[in-house]
Amino acid sequence: MKQVIHRKLSSNYLRLSLIFLLTFSTSIFAQDGDPVVGKSLFNANCIACHKLDKKMTGPALRKVESRLADSEGLDREWFYKWIKNSAGFIKSGDAYANKIYNEYNGAAMSAFPTLSNADIDNILAYTAEDAAPAPAPVSGGTDGGGSSTSQEGGISNKLILGALGVLFALLAGALFLVNKTLRNFADAKGVALTETKRTPIWKAFVQNQFLIFVTVIGLLLASAYFVYGFFMQVGVNQGYQPVQPIHYSHRIHAGDNGIDCKYCHSSARVSKHSGIPSLNVCMNCHKSIYEVAPETQAEGLAEYGVDYNAEIKELYKAVGWDDAEQKYTGKSSPVKWIQIHKLPDFAYFNHSQHVVVGGIECQTCHGPIEEMEIVSQHAPLTMGWCINCHRKTDVKVKDNAYYTKIHEQLSKKYGVENLTAAQMGGLECGKCHY
Repeated sequence: MKQVIHRKLSSNYLRLSLIFLLTFSTSIFAQDGDPVVGKSLFNANCIACHKLDKKMTGPALRKVESRLADSEGLDREWFYKWIKNSAGFIKSGDAYANKIYNEYNGAAMSAFPTLSNADIDNILAYTAEDAAPAPAPVSGGTDGGGSSTSQEGGISNKLILGALGVLFALLAGALFLVNKTLRNFADAKGVALTETKRTPIWKAFVQNQFLIFVTVIGLLLASAYFVYGFFMQVGVNQGYQPVQPIHYSHRIHAGDNGIDCKYCHSSARVSKHSGIPSLNVCMNCHKSIYEVAPETQAEGLAEYGVDYNAEIKELYKAVGWDDAEQKYTGKSSPVKWIQIHKLPDFAYFNHSQHVVVGGIECQTCHGPIEEMEIVSQHAPLTMGWCINCHRKTDVKVKDNAYYTKIHEQLSKKYGVENLTAAQMGGLECGKCHY
């Protein structure tokens, strides 16, 4: 009898244990996720408003599940409901959902109904990972990089110059030895060397009146040429490269990141002026981009002496943005940008006519702006420079209704298929001066 009872108890115990293990393992594996997959899902859906270790538009998400489980007693089901329909969850009266909604000034999180529970498990697995250690500082300066490059690319310039110096020294020594040998040979044979007395160069020059006349004429012509060149450069600021109050790298923004010029200088499409973008345009991106990549920061310090992260903080200070609280303080200050490209008041230039109607690329006048760390005036922007451009630039008339009628008439007049800006009135004085 005891054995039967014992067998029943053992059987029930094993059955309960098995059920418990199955339930426990199911719940564990159901909640386990793949952090690698979670990272891609995080970058695709969450990164616009959230960082792992920094408060942005939304809270920092590093170990968010364990933190809220300890402080608020929230489980995985809560995250499923919140992520899939945050607005509905707030209306349901959930205490923490309303708390976080009010903490972020009534900005509800976007709903992600297409994310499955498995997707959310993967995202939470990614957020549960420990922070990666800070990258080690870049060792070696520009000298080390330069020397390795010269070794890999071939013989360095210093080595070539050194070899040439040794060669010239050997030639000078050889000439000296030849001269000494010849003099010794002459002494041995009893040959007397006659020393010729030369007239000093300055005295010979003074005695030659024709040479003086030619020299004076040459000096007068050269002086006139340089004086003319000096006065022709008055008001021409080609190469002008001022230091701006906040450093802005066109090389990074327009070059590396491929941002279209007209995203910031939007008025170039519709206005005479291209305009200086407001700081709110900068903040469209820099609300979330509060620091650059470590390798970009290292490059800025090494190559250009620029601390990009410090410049972003200067932007925040000017616009009045509290990065820690992720909100505007209302205390802003104007940035006194220094104008680089400036035409005289008597010259008229319309950006929209050239950019939209003419289809001229920004680089035509401003040079390779996408390669400039510090912007400088690339072209002289003189009248002669503009006229030459009008003479050689064909007007883009294909699919351009603006030119359809006038193109047909002028093509017959000049007997050509493609018209230059000059042939379409681009040399008339009244086009730019009135």
